[in-house]
Amino acid sequence: MGTGGKAGGGPAGDGPRGDGAGAHPRPVVRLGWRYTDLQFEGGVSQSRMRTFRPGQLAVDYTRTMMASLLWQPRPALIGMVGLGGGSQVKFCHRHLSDARVEVAEINPHVVALRRRFRVPDDDARLRVHLADGAHFVRDFAGRFDILLVDGYDLTGIPAALSSQSFYDDCRRALAPGGVFASNLYATDADAHMARLARAFGRDRVWLLEEARQSNRVAFAWDGDPFPGGRIDLAARLAEIPRGAARQLADTLRRVAAAWNAR
Repeated sequence: MGTGGKAGGGPAGDGPRGDGAGAHPRPVVRLGWRYTDLQFEGGVSQSRMRTFRPGQLAVDYTRTMMASLLWQPRPALIGMVGLGGGSQVKFCHRHLSDARVEVAEINPHVVALRRRFRVPDDDARLRVHLADGAHFVRDFAGRFDILLVDGYDLTGIPAALSSQSFYDDCRRALAPGGVFASNLYATDADAHMARLARAFGRDRVWLLEEARQSNRVAFAWDGDPFPGGRIDLAARLAEIPRGAARQLADTLRRVAAAWNAR
């Protein structure tokens, strides 16, 4: 889980400092033999990285969110709300070489740890903004092919990232045919899905449970992405860049099977 609550900011480098830095909780890095975790108060891991394989997606729900590639196999612009340890940022930067990634993270202490978690420096394909995620999506109206929202504070999903107006703005932030995915952890999923349905339409939202976690991933999208309403997995795998398809193979099969069984 990333952090992406309510405040302002601008583009950030590796170690930004701002007037509001003291208002944000400082994360703790727990270094283990297998995993490096980003934790806040209470010891709950907000993000997890394989210590010796930092580019892999170590947590199930992060892979499920990346199944957004079934909707948009060749995205040009990917938006993310919540940086955390940068798992999905690293994945996209490595495996989706034709995509540009724009990320909003509100907590300067989290952004300051980006090199510790092997998040690449900003370049022509990646920019991390020290910014309020709610403001960020409004700045990219009509542009994102994929929008991933994983913003949490110490109490859960901030109100600024779960309001009807936020979900309306997420819908407006998508390019034609774009897809939105959000991590819903230990929260009232029904309330979120109702707001998403109002924003996207009831036939364009879907909630998928994680079998081994308390997470659920909400998908919402623009248009009608799958001819006949079914996912042709072989055809989609042929479109998704090879490295991404290989890393996500089991997840893509699971998500496609769950969709086709609806």
